[in-house]
Amino acid sequence: MPRYAYVNGTFARHNEANVHIEDRGYQFADGIYEVVALINGKMADERGHLDRLERSLNELSIAMPVPRSTLSLLMRELVRKNRLRNANIYIQITRGATKRDFKFPGADVPPSLVMTTWPFKFHGNAAVTNGAKAISTPDIRWKRPDIKSVALLPQVLAKQHAIEKGAYEAWMVDTDGHVTEGSSSNAWIVKGGKIITREATQSILRGVTRTAITKICTELQMTVEERPFTLKEAYEADEAFNTSAVALVVPIIELDGHKVGTGQPGPVAKRLYEEYRAYADGQRGDELAWTA
Repeated sequence: MPRYAYVNGTFARHNEANVHIEDRGYQFADGIYEVVALINGKMADERGHLDRLERSLNELSIAMPVPRSTLSLLMRELVRKNRLRNANIYIQITRGATKRDFKFPGADVPPSLVMTTWPFKFHGNAAVTNGAKAISTPDIRWKRPDIKSVALLPQVLAKQHAIEKGAYEAWMVDTDGHVTEGSSSNAWIVKGGKIITREATQSILRGVTRTAITKICTELQMTVEERPFTLKEAYEADEAFNTSAVALVVPIIELDGHKVGTGQPGPVAKRLYEEYRAYADGQRGDELAWTA
């Protein structure tokens, strides 16, 4: 069957979908994006992702292209047309298409809205089951990574560096020697019964999955400590893991060639994966707001 995308009011065959050559997302990376997981036919953390989408737009002074309720309906129609039950839904909104100029265009230029989706195997993901390797790399991003901008070149370079080193993910490190986050994930370690992750300031992207995991830990009376941590702490941790909307919870069993803990997925990461899956399936109450 043909694959469909959504572009500015139209559902089009994926290989025929296009945006204008002067779209500001293409020329300036002047836009934002979100990725929502569809698991067993249910959108996981939809509320949190749309909360964050609206916040990113607000930070960049870009208007919502359609009302939030309409966006939700369009997401569902896109999934229906592609006949998917397990997938990732990509949403991109830019400042629109107009003559190239650094200043913002006038109010008569509408934002661009593009959505695509692709199948994803949440069940039996090898990285989740077996654990994964990570490497560290300097964090060279702009100073507002808390905005989910499409300006992702530093993350692309970090991820490619990881791939070339035979690793799954790159953990980015700031100039003070502290881990910020992964190239496409939030980073966590477990030490002495505490689950440690960087606090959600402007130095990282506050993950939607991160918010849910933090709430789940509180409900399970697991101690979460939000603070910077060093690579040395990570090397010596009992466990380490990443969280993201795509892979959910991935145990990190090796970092920069250092075996983390036993070198196998640990009990905390495995439990949090199962608990998040229950949350995504609606078994742990209502979806959370992004900042909950």
